[in-house]
Amino acid sequence: MISNFKKPNQLLATCIMAVSVLTAVELVISPALADETCVSPYMPKITGQEDFVYVWTLGAEGVGDEQDKLVTVDSNPKSKTYGKVVSTVSVGGRNEAHHAGFTDDRQYLWASGLDTSKIFIFDVHTNPQKPVLTKTITDFVAKSGGVVGPHSIYALPGVMMMTGLSNNKDHGGRTGLVEYTNAGDYVATHWTPVDGALQGAEKTGSFADGYGYDVRALPRRNLMLTSSFTGWSNYMMDFGKMLKDPEAMKRFGSTVVEWNLHTKQPKKVFDVPGAPLEIRCALESNHNYCFTSTALTSKIWLIYADKKGQWQAKDVADIGVPSQIPLPVDISIQSDDKLLWVNTFMDGKTRAFDISDPFKPKQVFEQKIGAQVNMVSSSWDGKRLYFTSSLLANWDKKGVDNEQFLKAYNWDGAALKEQFSIDFTKEKLGRAHQMLFGAYALYGANKPVELPKEQIKK
Repeated sequence: MISNFKKPNQLLATCIMAVSVLTAVELVISPALADETCVSPYMPKITGQEDFVYVWTLGAEGVGDEQDKLVTVDSNPKSKTYGKVVSTVSVGGRNEAHHAGFTDDRQYLWASGLDTSKIFIFDVHTNPQKPVLTKTITDFVAKSGGVVGPHSIYALPGVMMMTGLSNNKDHGGRTGLVEYTNAGDYVATHWTPVDGALQGAEKTGSFADGYGYDVRALPRRNLMLTSSFTGWSNYMMDFGKMLKDPEAMKRFGSTVVEWNLHTKQPKKVFDVPGAPLEIRCALESNHNYCFTSTALTSKIWLIYADKKGQWQAKDVADIGVPSQIPLPVDISIQSDDKLLWVNTFMDGKTRAFDISDPFKPKQVFEQKIGAQVNMVSSSWDGKRLYFTSSLLANWDKKGVDNEQFLKAYNWDGAALKEQFSIDFTKEKLGRAHQMLFGAYALYGANKPVELPKEQIKK
């Protein structure tokens, strides 16, 4: 079993062999984030019908203007433009568009590029249908003291907390958390603990790799968690070339870090081998646990408070057949803490796990979404799910399997029924990555007034 390996080089060597067998069908491992059930607890939520899906999209060579862009899609079934693109904002060039997040007042959307480390700030409240680019941060690396690749963008009161994926010294996985004010001013960098610089953290296992990926918080427990992935030298490399590079394949994270939310001090470093990606925390007030999944080992992990109130990490379920490397990517928890959605890129499927007992997740549903699938976003009421396709520009599948889409489904508790699909290549938009929701209800007075037909002047 892959999970029995103790050394990262043994684990990754096994993954190389397993994935190499599958290269003919262009399989990839995936970094993947965002839906209404995983947004920061400090911001207002859309508990009813969302009006828009904002898709942070990678520019693709030979497709449209070839630029990264924020694509706005009408997602309200009562709208005349339901399922259609209603606006786009291109940002200039290709920056490896990846993840995005709202400020705590939900008036601005921050979106980042993993290659250039630029951050683009959009006004989404003045006219939610037509976001406007208001500011571009171009000195993130210099201000942060060398952090490269801003990834997860997470709202805390008055500030934006961002994970990095890399650094400007060796372009490896050593990185940190970076704070900015909502106005776009640098505040502080918090380096992830490593051997020799644990910063007071307890190393609970073999690893203290200093890698980063996602960040989530449980304010009621003063808890912040970060996960780990890989650095710039890997995520910007051609996937096939990386597979053949033994040194590159050693450079994947194996840790989840517990932080003191208020002081931003690291407290524990947990061994979670196999590149733990997204973190999704339970939403019920008495549920003190979070989930993550590991891309290389195909496991669901539980980070939980034990009977003494101490945080622990435990693998609790397999995703598909781990030996076949299904490559889990994005995950999404439903607001009642009863279901966890897990996407696997290899087979283009989404799987639903019953997590009523968080220590014993059980798969209860699966469905193929496309030739490749990455991200999944769930509405607060759990009735709507959205999926996108792209991982990284150099890691997406090739040829006919390079499907680029946004797909919307209704979920009735037993089946997914497709509502609309947008082909991002056909529409000359690019590679669809992260999704976030918008709604007029957040900014009441801004919703356009539609006149009765008899009052419209011809």
